[in-house]
Amino acid sequence: MTSKVKSRRIWGWIAGVAGVLILACTLLILPYFLTGTASAAIIKIPREATSANLTDSLTKYFGSDYAARTGRLFRTMVKDPSSRYGAYDIPEGSSPVEAARILARGTQTQYTLTINGVREFLPFADRIAAKFDFSGDDLRAALADADLMKSYGLTTEQAPSLFLNDTYYLYWTDTPRQLIEKVGANYRRVWNEERTAKAKALGLTPAEVMVLASIVDEESNQISEKGRIGRLYINRLNSHMRLQADPTVRYALHDFTIKRVTGAHLQAPGPYNTYRVYGLPPGPIRTTSVPTIDAILNSEPSSDLYMCAREDFSGFHNFASDYETHMANARRYQKALDALGISRSRTAPTDSITSE
Repeated sequence: MTSKVKSRRIWGWIAGVAGVLILACTLLILPYFLTGTASAAIIKIPREATSANLTDSLTKYFGSDYAARTGRLFRTMVKDPSSRYGAYDIPEGSSPVEAARILARGTQTQYTLTINGVREFLPFADRIAAKFDFSGDDLRAALADADLMKSYGLTTEQAPSLFLNDTYYLYWTDTPRQLIEKVGANYRRVWNEERTAKAKALGLTPAEVMVLASIVDEESNQISEKGRIGRLYINRLNSHMRLQADPTVRYALHDFTIKRVTGAHLQAPGPYNTYRVYGLPPGPIRTTSVPTIDAILNSEPSSDLYMCAREDFSGFHNFASDYETHMANARRYQKALDALGISRSRTAPTDSITSE
């Protein structure tokens, strides 16, 4: 065998081995770049996370092979997984390389918390807490911090007023206090000097306007008449009349399914039943919005003391400054109910407001 032949064989052997090695490396490396997730998922790294915790989380959503590759790459970038405590969005189609980079960078995914007309806020705290790494009890404890609430001009009963109807951007790792500080910053922006001055001109504090607005929101969905309803209640407060607002009775009974308030309902005990107590309730009966607040603050003076749902069931109300006119309005409404076969569940008390 000539030296040339031997040389070709040697180089052929070398080329074959190199090809096998390249193919093997390709088969090993390509999955790190080409294997993509079938769907998006939020991967949460706990406060005291270990590599095993991270692998378990990745396996839950993406399978064991993907988790092993991602975890292997992540460990080359970050030695202590707990240093990346947080929640991270892994988009659909992400390769293990991309997922590992997202986790290693430590840039958390923002959560959106949308508040819209929440009744009985303290029980709702459990639903808020489900988005974060704390419990509903943790959030309720923070809201019960009298000194913290005082810094916003609120009592602990008025604490839900901080959560104006809005969308808030937060992180899974935020503590209850950090959550309160973020929604509280929005509350302070809303209650600027101009709005505070308008509230004072009405003889109210911002906290009292929030309570009043919560009742107004329960009374009507019509933004065009919310200011007038608010002014009506202010007139009743100034006249030392009970508010006699049906929504406060439902709140006192913890039953928002009540369609028509009866005489028996009016006996509900507690400070929230404005048929029994004078003045505003100690706290809001639902979360409210800036448009309702502004409608009250910018409302025109009136002599209204009563209101009754219109007989056309349009969702609007007839207003009156005297009881006789109010009763005439109420009779028309009751007649419309009779025509529909809806029974009269109660006779209005002497100075009541018939809002339904």
